[in-house]
Amino acid sequence: MTGDARKSYSLGELAERFGGTVVGDAATRIRQVAPLETAGPEELSFLANRKYEKLLASTHARAVILGEEAREATVLPRIVCKNPYAYYARVAALVNPEIVPEPGIHPHSVVHRGAHVAPSAAVGAGAVIEEGARIGDGAVIGANCFVGRDARIGNGTRMYANATVYQGCVIGDRALIHSGAVIGADGFGMAMDEGRWLKIPQIGRVVVGDDVEVGANTAIDRGALDDTVIENGVKLDNQIQIGHNCHIGAHTAIAGCVGIAGSTRIGSYCQLGGSAMILGHLTIADHVVISAGTLVSKSIARPGTYTSVFPMSRHDDWRRNASLIRHLHEMMDRIRKLEGEIKRIKGK
Repeated sequence: MTGDARKSYSLGELAERFGGTVVGDAATRIRQVAPLETAGPEELSFLANRKYEKLLASTHARAVILGEEAREATVLPRIVCKNPYAYYARVAALVNPEIVPEPGIHPHSVVHRGAHVAPSAAVGAGAVIEEGARIGDGAVIGANCFVGRDARIGNGTRMYANATVYQGCVIGDRALIHSGAVIGADGFGMAMDEGRWLKIPQIGRVVVGDDVEVGANTAIDRGALDDTVIENGVKLDNQIQIGHNCHIGAHTAIAGCVGIAGSTRIGSYCQLGGSAMILGHLTIADHVVISAGTLVSKSIARPGTYTSVFPMSRHDDWRRNASLIRHLHEMMDRIRKLEGEIKRIKGK
């Protein structure tokens, strides 16, 4: 919906639905959400970071969402709440409802007679659903998607066009699988035999919990023997690689281009920054934050933030610093010798 066709909501209606306190005219109506810099006269904006508070003076938004600490930072009509960013997310979803296809199986799809598709599910053109697969109530299988033999797609789950779920894999309820995602391809299992690689059959599955989002072109490998497991509420960005037999704990969020080698266990409520690399057979505790670009080469037993990226600097400065780093071991040897000499002199 765009323009006048979009439904409007009063601040009072939003507060009744999502909570919070209205300060100013509760009858103020909005149709869309927008940033403070670009918001127009029918739009609701938000302030989640006090460093942007000065933008409140110049915004053209009709109303704003604020935290309690910024309650009096503007005279605009406003909703005051505990978490403005989460409140904005809920309002954005309300005023931008997802378009859901009508239930039914497109005549240009291929559905095996041994598959079960719930009457309330929608299957798009060109989709292929193999024998024994089960598609849950209200699920949406987009155009050209593939659901392999004996796979399970949960209630209300949506697969966008060209997503793939291999044989035997399980996707929970209300998941979002974006275009190009591949769930259940073989893990990278090889054995060296007389100078040649011998492929190891990957006989596990991928088991994905409820309310999981899998970004575009993300790959989750099936287990070699046991399953690869993605627990409830996990959010995966685009172009992530998750190796075989990994276990990702509930409500962990992983940003784009992260690579996780096989048999690694990542705890719940972790956050992995973009392009972080996690070596295989490691264990990472709950509530760990890995900074972008960090290489994790050993297990992490305690919550906290971990960073291994060398800060950016001008190239000439970087070369000088890199040269120093290369000679740190020599410097340590010299320092130890000096410390020994100092002790010897003091002993005299």
